[in-house]
Amino acid sequence: MSYAFNGRRTAAAVLTAALLVPLAACGSDDSKKDSAAKAATGAPKANLTVLAAASLTDVFRTAGAAYEKSHPGTRVTFSFAGSQELAAQVKQGAPADALVTADTKTMDGLRPDVGTPTVIAKNRLVIATVEGNPKKVDDLEDLADTELKVVLAAPEVPVGRYSQKILDAQKIDVKPVSQEPNVRAVLSKVELGEADAGLVYKTDAATATDKVDAVEIPDAQNAIAEYPAATLKTSRNSEAAAAFVKWLSTPEAQKILRDAGFQQP
Repeated sequence: MSYAFNGRRTAAAVLTAALLVPLAACGSDDSKKDSAAKAATGAPKANLTVLAAASLTDVFRTAGAAYEKSHPGTRVTFSFAGSQELAAQVKQGAPADALVTADTKTMDGLRPDVGTPTVIAKNRLVIATVEGNPKKVDDLEDLADTELKVVLAAPEVPVGRYSQKILDAQKIDVKPVSQEPNVRAVLSKVELGEADAGLVYKTDAATATDKVDAVEIPDAQNAIAEYPAATLKTSRNSEAAAAFVKWLSTPEAQKILRDAGFQQP
């Protein structure tokens, strides 16, 4: 009886070992695949969270899809908001890996929290009007008309600061009917007809050509917005985050930005 019992134990051990071999092989294969993916793309697999300025909403969705395609196993999730809101999130310790703001001032205020920033794009402002421009807004001076409903971004928002800067430079006093938390909120007010005009980035107006008209502002009266990108020091995927930020300056990413109307840094 003891020999039979020992035989059964031996058979069970052999069966267990046989079952574990394929599992070990699978684990080895997965590890090899991860290593191969990193070797092919120069970046490890990761789930990245990127905090990005609201004006990057459309173009970054396109860029994110392109990045995932060329970096198998990496998933990029974006959180879009006004740059000042993103800065508050960073200071509060929001779990994220990288940050892209619509101005250098906001990024500079986060030096203890971010890596070395790199400007990835530039932008300019336009006057967005209701489709067809029924109020005949031709230039910045027209925004001072008290019968015109003008909406601007709040002064703590990058586009709001740029707007006030160019209005002050031309000594134009505008009384906005509202001050919005980000550029997309300004655009929305004009799209919905709740405002006659508003100052937005050129790229934002380009996303709503069927609902708004864009009145160009001469370069001499305009402001240049710069978009710096940086990794967050609290990132749990620092290597992958650095790879994404670096990719934003590559020809592939720059073409996506240019196609959306952004200027090269």
